[in-house]
Amino acid sequence: MKSYYFVFCKDGLLLEQQANGSMTVPCREEPPIDVKAWTHQMTVAPMADGTPVVTYAIDTPPTDGNLVVLPLRQSYYKLDRELYLKAGKCQELLYWDQNTRFCGVCGGQMKMSTEISKRCEECGKEVWPQLATAVIVLIHRGDEVLLVRAKNFRTDFYGLVAGFVETGETLEEAVAREAFEETGVSIKNIRYFGSQPWPYPCGLMVGFHADYAGGDIHLQQSEIAKGGWFRRDNLPTIPEPLSIARMLLDDWLNS
Repeated sequence: MKSYYFVFCKDGLLLEQQANGSMTVPCREEPPIDVKAWTHQMTVAPMADGTPVVTYAIDTPPTDGNLVVLPLRQSYYKLDRELYLKAGKCQELLYWDQNTRFCGVCGGQMKMSTEISKRCEECGKEVWPQLATAVIVLIHRGDEVLLVRAKNFRTDFYGLVAGFVETGETLEEAVAREAFEETGVSIKNIRYFGSQPWPYPCGLMVGFHADYAGGDIHLQQSEIAKGGWFRRDNLPTIPEPLSIARMLLDDWLNS
């Protein structure tokens, strides 16, 4: 029986080039890359049509000319949505597997208990993959929106206010806190937009719209390089289509 093989080499996903030039995830009866004796193959929830899914990591790129390794972000533009989302899930599971080899309580060896949990062989401690939940918000002031350029952005594009949810706070409280911390601006009328798995390496982005309530912009110097109010006719470079930041902006642009 054929299975989809989501194979990762460092931060790249193994793709197979088709005769028509398109890319897909290898779907075969046998792994597309030889599996070593020590390779940990993980079984993942099947595709919507029932096709089994297997994921594992390799150390060296393939030599087969039809197989190429692309960064997961770039695979968004090569794969259909279901395959891209499944690839993200697989990468998150491999990241979790790599970082939970030993028990955080007693140091014992962790072994798979179910497809998405491990149990310590010594003390019985159980662990499951964990998500880092973050919020992201598009702040409106009339016909303008507030955009910022984080210092860790690799290129000169502007994104939205965002940050991780802290313990003991609601998503809405996290949105208001991050907005004030990063820009000095107070917000109101916080409303949910949608969410997105963000497997870089194991996040969940929760998106919101909000309205400006008051305050002048005072950027958080440790994290934000630039920021300001922008209209539709003077937008800077904005995030690429795969991100919920762009989805929020497109929602505003198309409204």
